[in-house]
Amino acid sequence: MSGRRLRIGVDVGGTFTDVVAVDADRFELVAQLKVPTTHHAAEGVARGIIDGLLQMLRQLDAGPEEVAFIAHSTTQATNALLEGDVARVGVIGTGRRGERWKARIDTRVPAVTLAPGKLLRALHAFVPIDDDSPSPRVAAAIDRLEAAGVEVIVASDPFAVDDATVECLVAEAVRARGLPATCGHEVSSLYGLRTRTRTAILNAAILPKMVGTALLTASAVRRAGIDVPLMIMRSDGGVMTVDEVRRRPIQTMLSGPAAGIAGALMHEQVSDGIFIEVGGTSADVSVIRDGQPQIRPARVGGHRTFLNTLDVRTLAIAGGSMVRVCGQRLVDVGPRSAHIAGVGYACFAPPGSFAAGAEVESLQPMPGDPDDYVVLVTAAGRFALTPTCAANAAGVVPESAFARSDPSTALAACAVLARVVGGDAATVARDILALACAKVVRQVRTLIDEYRLQPGGIDLVGGGGGAAALVPHTGALLGVPWRLARQAEVI
Repeated sequence: MSGRRLRIGVDVGGTFTDVVAVDADRFELVAQLKVPTTHHAAEGVARGIIDGLLQMLRQLDAGPEEVAFIAHSTTQATNALLEGDVARVGVIGTGRRGERWKARIDTRVPAVTLAPGKLLRALHAFVPIDDDSPSPRVAAAIDRLEAAGVEVIVASDPFAVDDATVECLVAEAVRARGLPATCGHEVSSLYGLRTRTRTAILNAAILPKMVGTALLTASAVRRAGIDVPLMIMRSDGGVMTVDEVRRRPIQTMLSGPAAGIAGALMHEQVSDGIFIEVGGTSADVSVIRDGQPQIRPARVGGHRTFLNTLDVRTLAIAGGSMVRVCGQRLVDVGPRSAHIAGVGYACFAPPGSFAAGAEVESLQPMPGDPDDYVVLVTAAGRFALTPTCAANAAGVVPESAFARSDPSTALAACAVLARVVGGDAATVARDILALACAKVVRQVRTLIDEYRLQPGGIDLVGGGGGAAALVPHTGALLGVPWRLARQAEVI
């Protein structure tokens, strides 16, 4: 179609990569599709992005010259922190006479809890800054950290927000060794050495993965013939270039949720309420008041950072979270998702898969994970019981929802686990939902208290492909009305 201009949005979730096309002049959604997120491809998640982008152009019979804008949002950074899949970080702290004792303490940041049993524990080296050149001492510190196996190094100096000379010297020396580096002043211009160093550590922990993905994606977009630059969503709802991601990947930490809130405001026109975006790996809970999202400093593992973001509370629970069983007791749901474990959802298994011969097996999805996650082993393959399965078995998923499956298949899958934990299929489904949704309920109640919302006036809105797995039962537990957004799976 001559003269058509398209705005393309790509969102990489823990389970699916969504691609949408919007008419740039009328701001109408003209196409949408989902492809599996390609965590294990040689190109990483960039492979799924390009697969989805090319499918979208073919679906619209559009040429690359018709793309006027392309933006990429992702939960990759958030999920990496939630699941503990991060690079090993080293910190080189520096300090001049009179400030060394405090700088040494403040740059040695305690371990940050990322997930159960997973800590981000940065290794530390300190370099005193004297009148002579600190380069030999910096080189020795890099030697020690490199020998200890660090993959990325943070440079942190007490007054770098005013004079970044020392931090830049350290970072340049690190990069000359072929290691990535990040500076405290690049991440935040605020005073407070301990918090700035912690923020820089979090930035460093996700830097190799995020920069690699951004570069691969930008390169693939160019190979597809699209000339407009790839923009990356920031956690405050704005966008940044790929070059900016090289220095501050932490700014993308909540870019997926930020895009979701923008969708809720523009497409669903939520003015006051709580928006819950549910994917396959994580759920994001946020408050919208007077048509505006709320902004606060981000916290990771309970620790404050110098990153201003939309006030999104990310939970390690979603439509694809796996069930955990200890002995004969259902003990938890999540944080690992079925997609990361390489298994399908039981409720989407072929009909009759659980009729006979299905067994319950424990596994450890990734090295370092607990080994009490369970899968159902059948002749048709291995499948995970998830909140999506439980919600379908309990009959709470609306017929039009993206997460809808055959309730009888979901019930049959729950019956297999019931043989281990006791009760019947319906009881197992309710227990899985109760464990999963209790985490969302606690967070919603916290937001109600913090923002002094009136429970009777809450508009609980669900978005994301997994919204129907958690939002209906969460609304029932809270005793408040709920609804799923239009086109919730790609909002």
